[in-house]
Amino acid sequence: MQHFISVKEQWYSTNMDETDVKILKKLTSDARASYRKIAESIGVSPPTVLSRVQNLEKDGIIKSYAALLDHERLGYDLTAVIEITAAKGKIVEIEKQIAKFPNVCVVYDITGLTDMIVIAKFKNRRHLSNFVKKDLSFPYVERTNTHIALITVKEDFRFVD
Repeated sequence: MQHFISVKEQWYSTNMDETDVKILKKLTSDARASYRKIAESIGVSPPTVLSRVQNLEKDGIIKSYAALLDHERLGYDLTAVIEITAAKGKIVEIEKQIAKFPNVCVVYDITGLTDMIVIAKFKNRRHLSNFVKKDLSFPYVERTNTHIALITVKEDFRFVD
């Protein structure tokens, strides 16, 4: 059983300490920062940063490194939040299929009146319409309810506190 400790009201695995959290904060703000630069800013040696990052990667805390894109500048002007209700026993199967679409950013298995929430980006209304009417026409999708985001106030999953 893994034990957890509270750090500033957030829960972290006991495998992580304050140095790991500092490294994660630096990497989430600039994943291209050199280990030397990170080490200088948090007061440890570069080999310490290298070792810690390798352990964070091995433990699956750091999943990958990626560029953050402005999807609107790439032509994806619509963000849709889609609630989906699936036939009993088919939720996981449908979630796996939906997750394969490249414009799908998030698939959440949720509690409540619907079974999942999908957040996806679309170039235009026609693209969204095709997705909802054709791409989501899996045999076991019972109902969808689509919401369009009017303005993106914040969209950032890079947080460490």
